[in-house]
Amino acid sequence: MSTLKNLISTHLSAEQVEAVNTALATLETALAAKVSILSGDERRKYGSISEQNKLFVNKVNDYAISQTALRSPDVDWDEFAKDFNSRSVLEGTIARLQNLLTGISNSKTLHDYDNYQAALDDYAYTNYKTGTSAPGYEAKRIELKQFFSHTKNVDEKVIVE
Repeated sequence: MSTLKNLISTHLSAEQVEAVNTALATLETALAAKVSILSGDERRKYGSISEQNKLFVNKVNDYAISQTALRSPDVDWDEFAKDFNSRSVLEGTIARLQNLLTGISNSKTLHDYDNYQAALDDYAYTNYKTGTSAPGYEAKRIELKQFFSHTKNVDEKVIVE
């Protein structure tokens, strides 16, 4: 049975890692005074508005812009506009970051898979070398053997001795 190996072979250079860390630090600094930390109770209390309610807010905003005479005097419309604009910018930023996070997570998954397959190959080689009485391999085999159960899990490859 052949296993796919090296599903991903693109790696970040030291310069790219530095650029990513610099960009993240810049983003963290730029947003530091703008992010809010909510407790679990506060998240439940304020929640997030549903898609229907977003449409409602958008429609109120449309009226506020196009028919100013119909605006309620009880609403601070300057603050409403600032909240509306901030909400729009943050929503777009969240979408971009989520797309980036999904891609990063997928790449990490492929690197994890490649590492695991290579580690299995090394363990198989260690078992082979143990059988030849090559020095050092028995201790390595004993150390690595602890990571495998003696029953086969349907979702994972397990080497049973």
